[in-house]
Amino acid sequence: MGRKIVVLDGETLGAVNFRELERFGEVEVYPRTSPEETLSRIEGAEIVVTNKVVIDRKLMERTPTLRLIQITATGMNNVDLEAARELGIKVQNVEGYSTESVAQHTFALVLTLLNRIPYLSQFGKERWADSPIFTHIVEWREIAGKRWGIIGMGKIGRRVAQLASTFGAEVVYYSTSGKNLNAGYPHLPLEELLSTSHIVTIHAPLNPTTYNLLNRSNLSLLQEEAVLVNVGRGGIVSESDLAHLLKNGLKVWVGLDVMEKEPPSPDNPLLNLPQEVAERVVITPHVAWTSREARERLWRGVVEGIARFLGEQG
Repeated sequence: MGRKIVVLDGETLGAVNFRELERFGEVEVYPRTSPEETLSRIEGAEIVVTNKVVIDRKLMERTPTLRLIQITATGMNNVDLEAARELGIKVQNVEGYSTESVAQHTFALVLTLLNRIPYLSQFGKERWADSPIFTHIVEWREIAGKRWGIIGMGKIGRRVAQLASTFGAEVVYYSTSGKNLNAGYPHLPLEELLSTSHIVTIHAPLNPTTYNLLNRSNLSLLQEEAVLVNVGRGGIVSESDLAHLLKNGLKVWVGLDVMEKEPPSPDNPLLNLPQEVAERVVITPHVAWTSREARERLWRGVVEGIARFLGEQG
């Protein structure tokens, strides 16, 4: 029997060629895997490929054959890294594959909101034919000359900063770790960034420092008509606080690609806003990382990472 390789949530990767893994051993691909199914599926495996399926200490201890956990993402919070180190199991991720994809989706959300695209598209399809004039004037705004505040100045944040500068924005940022203070742009306290920026985009990881970093006390500092976009992690913004403020007069535009729980619960307050408030909110289903090119880079990184690991192990 050859080396067993198990892909636990292949459906989250789209149309990639899983057969490329067959040169490393016998491959089992599952579209999705529930917590109750994980152990039986990874038993006897040397290599486990996972995107979001959790691999904890108990599972590792009960899978003595396991040598490598290959994560099909950058974030590694679904694996108990300390347990893996203690048990001699290598854990690998893929870095940098989604920088351009996430940066582009950030702008897609910002421009959708600034340019009032949902409203104008609906008007163009449903009401323009009945208009007495050739145009339809609504208040939409340019990026040029606006202050763009970035929360989290890692690779993606820096790329967004470059693009925002090209559009003519004044870029400022807040380091969530407190260590990245020389990024080439003015570093501001969070409260000052929120209160003075016309556009705020979030590109930070989720950790104890950033959980609910934006909440009722500081979200209320946002300028009227400001744009807030989160493509980092859902838990960084308190969804209940944001919904409460929106329903009680906070006039901002919101673009979210991430939620604290994914998929979100039907009773999530941001999915149940009054119509006049909901028109200011755009939600996309965690797709910022999923451009075709990004997924191709990701899959190349996965295959090359496994090949490198096996080459190093001999």
